[in-house]
This record gives sequence, structure tokens and C-alpha cells, in this order.
Amino acid sequence: MNTPIATPAVSRWVIFILAIGAGLSVASIYYAQPLLPLMGTNLHLSIEGMGLVPTLTQAGYALGILFLLPLGDRYDRRLLILVKSAALSLFLLMCSLTAGLHSLLLASLLIGMAATMAQDIVPAAAILAPQGQQGKTVGTVMTGLLLGILLSRTVSGVVGDAFGWRVMYQLAAASIAFIGVVMWAVLPRFAIPSTLSYPALMRSMAHLWLRYPALRRAALAQGFLSISFSAFWSTLAVMLFERYHLGSAVAGGFGIAGAAGALAAPLAGGLADKLGAGKVTQLGAALVTASFALMFLMPALGTHGQLILIALSAVGFDLGLQSSLVAHQNLVYSLEPQARGRLNALLFTVIFVGMALGSAIGSKVYALTGWSGVVALATVCGGIALLIRVFERAGITSTQAQNG
Repeated sequence: MNTPIATPAVSRWVIFILAIGAGLSVASIYYAQPLLPLMGTNLHLSIEGMGLVPTLTQAGYALGILFLLPLGDRYDRRLLILVKSAALSLFLLMCSLTAGLHSLLLASLLIGMAATMAQDIVPAAAILAPQGQQGKTVGTVMTGLLLGILLSRTVSGVVGDAFGWRVMYQLAAASIAFIGVVMWAVLPRFAIPSTLSYPALMRSMAHLWLRYPALRRAALAQGFLSISFSAFWSTLAVMLFERYHLGSAVAGGFGIAGAAGALAAPLAGGLADKLGAGKVTQLGAALVTASFALMFLMPALGTHGQLILIALSAVGFDLGLQSSLVAHQNLVYSLEPQARGRLNALLFTVIFVGMALGSAIGSKVYALTGWSGVVALATVCGGIALLIRVFERAGITSTQAQNG
């Protein structure tokens, strides 16, 4: 099982394990969001201090994507996945034992960096897929990853409410350790696709960024949508606690509403085939913007109406965000298929820089202006992303001429 693979055919069991591994690893960067009030009470943190926890986690993920993901073109992916799983389990356990803000922030940064094992698992699944089934195989793993993102808040909210935030992180550490051992047992070794040195890989990424305006446009548009997304989720639990006296379990429950919208997003791939990926990115950005703007109606409603409106908005903007992401990935991957790994790293680096900024700015805006300020921030950033996609015609023309 540990010898280099001669053929990529593997069992559905291995693909299922990869899907679970992707979901559990990426969930690690979202567990904190419903737990922030519990962390703040336990460690005596300010609102700004609580906001730094998801900020550092998202920043760590962005750094890991930019500086660690290119290693997949240079080293055995199995080794990278196993090393990151061991590190992620250790960092999650370290987070559960922190006693102050600084150690918590350090653990959050390291968790984000190690959680990029999810982005190593997806291309590994593509390599292992039987001939002609790459799309289906990658789709299966991406479903696991998406469920990890969406249900992580629900799970952490319920566990945190019942047992405390430290227990949630200890359970997360155990789950990563378990799936790491399983992947060690079932994953074969992978061929090394490139002999480029690490500095050469990084230089090639800079060249790709400069070469393709379509890549920059896609990354920036999705980055602004990520600011909106992260600002909402990073402040929701605090707002629900302060305004409605609702606990972390309820905050996590809104993740289910988001899941209902985002799980429909894979349909965006088929829609992109009919309408074009560029059109789907516009529709996705418009839906995000409209969903956040809808929350401006909250003052006109009663308590139950406000909570229902937040849930409906979560369905809408999660659907718009994920649909836009699927379409942006299609656009970016078509630019240079042999460099998809590095193109993916560049796209997701900007996305998670946006996530980190959304957490930081959202927490600051909430502390200064309240929930209405967060809604305004999210709506404006969604509108900027929409403008980037609407005014893309000149960029598309220049890219076609360049590739023609």
C-alpha cells in the first residue's frame, strides 16, 4: 500500500476517506466562530480580541495556501497530507489548552496553516481517480469539504453549548488524528510531478499572477465576496448573544441554513456550461449583495421575523458565494491546465486574505456601529465584487487576444 502507484484506480472507500479528511480538516478553521462568546467569557476577551481568533485562523490558511500548497508539485502528496494531519491535530489540542489571548492567537494561526491539508487532498483525489471519472471523484471530495465548512459551525455550537469550547477543540484534535491514521493506512505514494526548486515554484506563481488579468479579476471578486461572508459569520454569534441572549448552539444552527443554500451551488457548474462561467459569477455576486441588503429590513420586523430573515439571507448569500466560487474556479483552471495547482493556490490565497479581513474589519465595525454596520459592510463588498464581474469585457478581450 505504500509503494508508488502504477495505475490511479482506487476503491470508493479510499475516495470516501479523502472526502472525510477534507471535510474534517477544513472544518478546523470554522469551529471557532460560534464559540467566540464562550471563549471571550472564559478568557476575558474584548470584542476585538474575539474577532482576532477567526482573523488569525483565516490568515494562517491564506499563508499556508500561498507558501505550503506549491510543495504538492515538488514532494509526495501522501507525505504532505500525513505531516499536516499530525501537525493539525497537535495545534487543535494546543488551542484547547490555551490560557490567554496571545497563545490562543498563535494556535489559531497554526491551525489555519495546517488545515490546508484539505487543499492537498483534492488534487490527490484527482490523481487517484479512475480514467474518465476525475470530475465525479473530485466532486465527491469537494462535497465532503463543503459539508465540513457548512456543518462545522453547527457541530461546534452544539458541543460548545453542552460541554464548553475546549472540549470541542479536543474532539477536533482526536478526529484529525484518527483520519490521519486511516489515510496513512490506505493512501499510496504519489509520483513527484516537478523537479523545480521551491524558489522556482514561487517565482512561477508570481509570473502566473502577472500574466493573466482574468486570474486577478476572479481572485479579487471572490476576495470581496469572502469579506462579506466572513464579516457576517465572525460577528453573528456575538450579535445573537448580545441582542437576543441566544447561545452558541443557536448561532451554529444558522450554519444549517447556509448549508441548504450552498449545497445547491454545485448546480452552478451545469449552469456555467449553459450561460458561461462569467455570467454565473455575476449572478452569484448579485445574489450575495441582495441577500445581505435584505437584512436592512430587520428593524421593521419583530424578534422572530428578524431571526427568520437572517436565516433566509444566509441561504441566499451562501448559495451566491459558492456558485460564484465554482464558476471562478472554472474560469481560472481553464487559463493554464498544467498549472492548476498554482492557479488554485493564488485564487484561494486572495479568498482567505478576504476571509481574514472580513473577520478583522467586521469585528471592528460591529464594536463601533453594531449589526447594521456589519450588514452595510457586507452589502458594499458584495456590490464591489458584482462591479468587478460586470465590467469585465475589456479584460476578457485582452486575455483572448493574449491566448489567441
